[in-house]
Amino acid sequence: MTTTRTDTTAVADTLAGTDGTAGVRGADDGERLRRWRMVLGADSSQSTGCTLTGRDAAMDGALTALYEGGRQPGGRGGSGRSAGLGASAPSVARWLGDIRTYFPSSVVQVMQRDAIDRLGLSALLLEPEMLEAVEADVHLVGTLLSLNKVMPETTKETARAVVRKVVEKLESRLTTRTRAALTGALDRSAKVSRPRHHDIDWNRTIRANLKNYLTLPGEDGAGTIVPERLIGYGRAAQSVKKDVILCIDQSGSMAASVVYASVFGAVLASMRALRTRLVVFDTAVVDLTDQLDDPVDVLFGTQLGGGTDINRALAYCQSRITRPADTVVVLISDLYEGGIRNEMLKRVAAMKASGVQFVTLLALSDEGAPAYDRDHASALAALGAPAFACTPDLFPEVMAAAIEKRPLPLPDKEAHG
Repeated sequence: MTTTRTDTTAVADTLAGTDGTAGVRGADDGERLRRWRMVLGADSSQSTGCTLTGRDAAMDGALTALYEGGRQPGGRGGSGRSAGLGASAPSVARWLGDIRTYFPSSVVQVMQRDAIDRLGLSALLLEPEMLEAVEADVHLVGTLLSLNKVMPETTKETARAVVRKVVEKLESRLTTRTRAALTGALDRSAKVSRPRHHDIDWNRTIRANLKNYLTLPGEDGAGTIVPERLIGYGRAAQSVKKDVILCIDQSGSMAASVVYASVFGAVLASMRALRTRLVVFDTAVVDLTDQLDDPVDVLFGTQLGGGTDINRALAYCQSRITRPADTVVVLISDLYEGGIRNEMLKRVAAMKASGVQFVTLLALSDEGAPAYDRDHASALAALGAPAFACTPDLFPEVMAAAIEKRPLPLPDKEAHG
């Protein structure tokens, strides 16, 4: 989605203390004109008759520099200063400081992303001073990873520090929930025929023994269940219970998914009951499992961009499966296949027939489903592997369901395809 000046100014107005509803109902004409001038930009100076000063003028200048192509803004209080960002690192650094002063962090991240896309500022991110000035988020990490191969040595350490800041924030947000969901799933999926009393899963035990219900004499229909078979929780920490293979498309459109998947890969690898493998691919396949103890190393081991050969990646993953009935394969891809389509589908069918739990995620991000190959998504759904976009907050539940071999919690109860 393309962000406009109007989108960003709506938030700017709220920040400035003029709620949209209040502005319509209670503000005087001057305030309404000020709001319209902020929304419409410099070209509305004459039609609104509004001259911006102080904080409003500075905020307007930051917006004009990005969304109006650097033209001279009207109503700047006579400053006469050009609002364009140009290609100067000092001017961009000043602009980055300005937007952090006038806008909340969520809007700053959107404006930074727009500056990179609209004004071609990627090259300036190769300078350490610039990296220290930006607001770090998942999308910035994706941009840095795409520049990794051309980044000068003087910038790489700063870039790693920026990436690590984002990764640590994501880990603190996602680790506890992921561990809790998967530990419970691993415990429930482990069958124990003679559990200790405190390890008995009473819900499953009761369901399994309902046929043994006996009515007690003289108790007005009251009865009891004779538990001939006890079902207990397993002890996941004693041994590896499940194998997980994360197979990640590293084409340019999957940047945010690569970031989140790398963090989740590190979390899963830290759980002793799981044996986790992380594979990234474009037209080549790279196994980054030995770097899973540090997701920053994983991320800098990727190379965003290039073609896509899903079939080759799945062939590699298939060759690493030793316990099909205890293996979960998660393919994260927009499914634009550059390899052999029929072979790819045959591999998925073969893995599922052998007992592998196969999960297809079109994206692992907060932004919903990207553009994706609908024919391939439909073909996978026909094989019992529905393809859907997954948010990071839903991912632990998806993995828990796959581990327990129960239906996946599809968003809106609908798979794409």
